[in-house]
Amino acid sequence: MTKQVFQTTFAGRELIVETGQVAKQANGSVVVRYGESTVLTAAVMSKKMATGDFFPLQVNYEEKMYAAGKFPGGFMKREGRPSTDATLTARLIDRPIRPMFAEGFRNEVQVINTVLSYDENASAPMAAMFGSSLALSISDIPFDGPIAGVQVGYVDGQIIINPTQEQAERSLLELTVAGTKHAINMVESGAKELSEEIMLEALLKGHEAVKELIAFQEEIVAAVGKEKAEVELLHVDAELQAEIIAAYNSDLQKAVQVEEKLAREAATQAVKDQVTAVYEEKYADHEEFDRIMRDVAEILEQMEHAEVRRLITEDKVRPDGRKVDEIRPLDAQVDYLPRVHGSGLFTRGQTQALSVLTLAPMGETQIIDGLDPEYKKRFMHHYNFPQYSVGETGRYGAPGRREIGHGALGERALAQVLPSLEEFPYAISFGSRSLGIKWFIFSSIYLCGNTCPYGWWCANQGASSRYCHGSHLRWKQLHSIDRYPRFGRPLWRYGL
Repeated sequence: MTKQVFQTTFAGRELIVETGQVAKQANGSVVVRYGESTVLTAAVMSKKMATGDFFPLQVNYEEKMYAAGKFPGGFMKREGRPSTDATLTARLIDRPIRPMFAEGFRNEVQVINTVLSYDENASAPMAAMFGSSLALSISDIPFDGPIAGVQVGYVDGQIIINPTQEQAERSLLELTVAGTKHAINMVESGAKELSEEIMLEALLKGHEAVKELIAFQEEIVAAVGKEKAEVELLHVDAELQAEIIAAYNSDLQKAVQVEEKLAREAATQAVKDQVTAVYEEKYADHEEFDRIMRDVAEILEQMEHAEVRRLITEDKVRPDGRKVDEIRPLDAQVDYLPRVHGSGLFTRGQTQALSVLTLAPMGETQIIDGLDPEYKKRFMHHYNFPQYSVGETGRYGAPGRREIGHGALGERALAQVLPSLEEFPYAISFGSRSLGIKWFIFSSIYLCGNTCPYGWWCANQGASSRYCHGSHLRWKQLHSIDRYPRFGRPLWRYGL
């Protein structure tokens, strides 16, 4: 394929796409130049179906310090593990792309974005999202796109698409909208408590911009797109499915309706083990034994999901016995730990989070040295998900993408309602740890947990406390704190 160049103008900046020159052995590759940001995106697919029970998609966003004319930090002066921002951007790109593959698609797909040059006033993450969709769309990978995404700001009463760095600093809204030409399929946002009308307008204008980018992609696909490859999809045997449903669906329904989580898991696993043992014996000598047992496992998962959905949508009962308008029991405890600056234990049903607050002078702020100009970060929220919180064993080590992502989610929500530096001249660090998780819905749990230690600390220092209503915060006027804390690591050691 010879080099081809496509060009348009988007949000006041040139958008140039180059194909056919670099990364030619990938299934699809593009170089996207937006303003002076340049991103190389390459997409590849394995030739055979993976054996796992999930779609193995990996999206990477690689920041290279040379892109901003900077040396990597540290003694070795070599790029290391992805930064937090790079991990969050990779997750941001993954979310709108993942649903655009067919049900049952199991071939491994990797989409690798490398930032080659960086313009802080032309969004490299959005260029990478554009490039990821386009590389998949022009390739032979069966991707049902294209998709696109934009950043939306709200500055001086105006909606701004892909704001510059100066506009972003003044914006009351930090919104990312992604989707197809038909609908939005991903939203991520932080806002200074804007009205619903403004948020709706931002979403609609963001989607209009998305449709403009998709139209540009469709022109490119029409010119250079490859014919899509025929791949094997995971389809279970219809006769086998009907046989298992007829014989075991009632047993699985009873197991799913056990109210206590661990007992329910044990009951459902017992039914699955029983079915698996029956079919292992029945097809032990069959030449397609592995495929049959894979189908059996998939059918059992589908049956369980179908029953949970039926209970909620038809019987209006959740698997733990609650009605759809009934909340779990709530419990909040402050001062859970001695010798720390603040702590809160928040429990909702069987989901539980421990949040610990640490305060320090501004000299303890985190220095962020990335592609953007170096800056200091005053508020940090770190989330940890130990395997014992779901009663399982697993890998322990550095925080994974999920932990980084959920920590950032909580941080973004809380950052909107923090007091100003003038009102509260401290660096603030929260460590949130899941102690129990049910259904993997825990974002609001650690947010509520985080409000407990901070409000309690303020109350103990003679300051006006802020309060928590559900998972939403409203901060009252915070008066200056001029007394030393009488607990935890003494702040006088910091000179406060």
